[in-house]
Amino acid sequence: MSTSARRVPLVHLAHYRSGTPQERARFVQVFGDALKEFGFVSVEGHGIEDGLIRRTYADVERFFQLPEAVKQCYAVPGGAGQRGYTGYGQEHAKNRTVGDLKEFWHVGRELSPTHPHFSPQYGPNVWPAEVPSFQENTRMLFQALDGAAAVMLQALAEYFGVERNTFSAMAQDGNSILRLIHYPPLRERFIPGGVRAAEHEDINLITLLCEGTASGLELLTRDGEWLPVDTLRGQIVVDSGDMLSRVTNNVIPATTHRVVNPKSGEQDTTRYSMPFFVHPYPQCVLQPLPHTTTAEHPVPPPPITADAFLQQRLREIGLIK
Repeated sequence: MSTSARRVPLVHLAHYRSGTPQERARFVQVFGDALKEFGFVSVEGHGIEDGLIRRTYADVERFFQLPEAVKQCYAVPGGAGQRGYTGYGQEHAKNRTVGDLKEFWHVGRELSPTHPHFSPQYGPNVWPAEVPSFQENTRMLFQALDGAAAVMLQALAEYFGVERNTFSAMAQDGNSILRLIHYPPLRERFIPGGVRAAEHEDINLITLLCEGTASGLELLTRDGEWLPVDTLRGQIVVDSGDMLSRVTNNVIPATTHRVVNPKSGEQDTTRYSMPFFVHPYPQCVLQPLPHTTTAEHPVPPPPITADAFLQQRLREIGLIK
């Protein structure tokens, strides 16, 4: 089948949450197979309120329209980009030196200092006083996406035939991040050699991506061709990251993807997106499920904690110097 004719599979999360046994089984199979083949799957019926997504996008737009000096007030010194504002061109893809043509804001999980998974190195969230509803809307969206992610990870455990909470327990109270991204028009802030998001793999277990405000997302298929991915209203696109690849011994590989610059003749428009990066708790040891070491995947990667792996990757993409 040609790349132009291929589509990322679509599943309905309500079929897994409350469907018949047959609907649940089909969800598990299609969801797992899609991640195995594409590293991407589209999900509808996810339960995230459309109005909440719209309100959050409106807040994001209001923040990124603020003057540069105001936005820089919310950059967290030494925060490795894990909370607050990260400026334009500061992050780059692994093995690249040119920064991506984007700026973003991170909202992280809020845990008590007495919580066993609390990590002081990430610091508290910061909130822009200039957008009063920003805090409430992003917190609500974080919680809604966190809940949906836990259900998807439970379905993925069923796909692998392991205890249902195997993956969701890794992410319980984990270091997940809601990233709010602004890609400005390129005529305003082009960096020679730069792209909106150079080809990369996500660091985490899975990523949940609310529909973007413009096109540009592409995944690299297992055949080495770039396939556009539509993030349609009412759908969430889910992709697999490096940490999931480690714990499945690459049965589900981390999928390379990118956000391309507008092509010649296309409108040079602003683009916003809101990926939710699902991370394990910092002390979680990433090691392959025992039965994933097979003749096809004979050499499992060595164990490493989620935090050590994250710090390594943050250095590689320029968020830790």
